[in-house]
Amino acid sequence: MGSRKPTPRRHSARVRPAPFPNPIPNSGPAPVGGARAPTSTGDCRAPPCPGPFPPRLRDFRKGAWLRRKFSLYGKVSISGSGVMAGPYAECAPAAVGQKRQQFGSRFLSDPARVFHHNAWDNVEWSEEQAAAAERKVRENSTQRVCQDKQVDYEINAHKYWNDFYKIHENGFFKDRHWLFTEFPELAPGQSQDHLEDLPSDNKRSEVPECRTSEDGPGLKIEQHKCSSNSLEHETQTAPVEENVTQKLSHLEICADEFPGSSATYRILEVGCGVGNTVFPILQTNNDPGLFVYCCDFSSTAIELVQTNSAYDPCRCFAFVHDLCDEDQSYPVPTSSLDIIILIFVLSAVVPDKMQKAINRLSRLLKPGGMMLLRDYGRHDMAQLRFKKGQCLSENFYVRGDGTRVYFFTQDELDTLFTTAGLEKVQNLVDRRLQVNRGKQLTMYRVWIQCKYRKPLLSSAG
Repeated sequence: MGSRKPTPRRHSARVRPAPFPNPIPNSGPAPVGGARAPTSTGDCRAPPCPGPFPPRLRDFRKGAWLRRKFSLYGKVSISGSGVMAGPYAECAPAAVGQKRQQFGSRFLSDPARVFHHNAWDNVEWSEEQAAAAERKVRENSTQRVCQDKQVDYEINAHKYWNDFYKIHENGFFKDRHWLFTEFPELAPGQSQDHLEDLPSDNKRSEVPECRTSEDGPGLKIEQHKCSSNSLEHETQTAPVEENVTQKLSHLEICADEFPGSSATYRILEVGCGVGNTVFPILQTNNDPGLFVYCCDFSSTAIELVQTNSAYDPCRCFAFVHDLCDEDQSYPVPTSSLDIIILIFVLSAVVPDKMQKAINRLSRLLKPGGMMLLRDYGRHDMAQLRFKKGQCLSENFYVRGDGTRVYFFTQDELDTLFTTAGLEKVQNLVDRRLQVNRGKQLTMYRVWIQCKYRKPLLSSAG
């Protein structure tokens, strides 16, 4: 018998178009048969579909695009007030005249709704959860790093942080605009309404590309003569650490000529990194009497700060400094600072050296000046993720890149600050539940936030 060639099957063109979602509120009327394309930048909704109806699914590429994009919608509906409801309602912009929710105001009352938002505030742990975290800490602390390696991590700590910033530059951390909600002292002249309207998308700072050699970073240091009418520049090339050391030694002789000596409100950030706190402060606080000092252990980080286009030597002074080195002086006299900021920096210090570091910093505060801290709390997710062999001492660990981190309790921080002669204004634990809705994961973060004030001088004094 002869074989018959199979007749090629034709793809049927009778394919029903995918259902189109309800129109989404937008400026201007929606076209017939479909929704108008979202026009706002960063809109979380799906992009527009070309034409009044979706393309036919016989086109594989367009069909896959259609199924993928429309799956983002879920069940979308519009309430009577014109507000989008459904699984992505939290992404919709606030209605006209409605303020954005502040941090710390989203509470999880129904565990079934845990994946309805990306984060929940002030989440209380169950007894079982706390016990499991304690067991995990005991487990990863049983095997300690050998003493020789611990000495290496301490002696070469600056090298590990330099390597970190050489690799990541300004792309690892994001600008901390949330600081003004947590610490309004950083912009005391701004109204609360203005601070609530600050951008919360944490845009990265724009830092020009900066390359360093193995012999150490070279940097053009600009000495600016600032006046209200003109700004003159005198540049010279020198290594960062050498230049800063020369300036600080000069300041010890001429204490009245320190940078920002004419300022009326002075802020120092210790452990500034690439400026993710400094630049938002300079951008937000428009007080003409403001001057910001910032220092970091890493000369590479300071180089990135000084080469940032937002760096203004008339309002800011960045310098290399080792928080634990008692022989290094600060570029300001005692009792001259209004605010000292410690954001995730004290945890990188060896526990035995923390108290002396805080004592030195407290002497720089004016009477009534404040020290602001936010750092890792005990049993934070980052602590529970450490493996055996990464523990240096109790609650003190080394990361894979050689940088170190400590996890605090409220009592430990209270002892550090009160021993330095400061009075407690705030000492709280921020327990936050972060959610990965795509992978259906929950991550429990624990941070501690503190405010401590230097006592005012008595009338008798």
